[in-house]
Amino acid sequence: MGNNPDKKLTVPKGQSWQMFNTISARYDLLNRLLSLGLDVSWRKRLSQYVPERPGLRLLDLATGTADVLLTLIKERPNIESGLGLDMAEKMLDVGRVKIREQKLDDRLTLDVGDANAIPVEDSSYDCTTMSFGIRNVEDPRIVMREMHRVLKPGGRTLILEFSMPKNPVIRLGHIFYLRTVVPLIGWLVSGQYKAYKYLNQTIEEFPYGDAFCRWMTDAGFVNVKANPLLFGVATIYQGDRG
Repeated sequence: MGNNPDKKLTVPKGQSWQMFNTISARYDLLNRLLSLGLDVSWRKRLSQYVPERPGLRLLDLATGTADVLLTLIKERPNIESGLGLDMAEKMLDVGRVKIREQKLDDRLTLDVGDANAIPVEDSSYDCTTMSFGIRNVEDPRIVMREMHRVLKPGGRTLILEFSMPKNPVIRLGHIFYLRTVVPLIGWLVSGQYKAYKYLNQTIEEFPYGDAFCRWMTDAGFVNVKANPLLFGVATIYQGDRG
């Protein structure tokens, strides 16, 4: 990750949650626009890797506006309850409204919480998830160890994150899109150029594929796998607690 991973970033990773507070009102809209709606299908795909065990307790980190929790609880009826944690209170406020509107506030809870020190007991969740958030923390390996710690034996961690396509032509087109289209649309819709410039910077520099799988293995996970989406534009990583 280099000696100073924040050196070239428009927003230091330790302050990224403040940036998400700033763009919270337009966050969902921009997600749909910038992913061309693919973020919806990717979350549904994520649900396919959730364990089958009944009465499942789910913990979602960097939960933002709660889209992952809302998708998974609808797609997987074996999920009994879900807790979403995030540092950005304004993002959580948006998520709470969505949860109330869908009458799921008896099963889903959102709270402020740091993924670097998850405020829950050891071995207390069947599944932990994190979508498009782990590249925003200062040391992802600390977060992975925390995700492993709070899992019950036999539980599973699922991490959905952007990655880089292996095909050189697709990769070149993807980099062009990230460097030019994403910051432009982000600025036009939200007025926040730096926030969406930060997006492409963190994606391009973040480990993916086998390198990320090695991090998960080092954190204690077994049966680690990478499941690429759309030629590798994003990847669902999975790892179990033995």
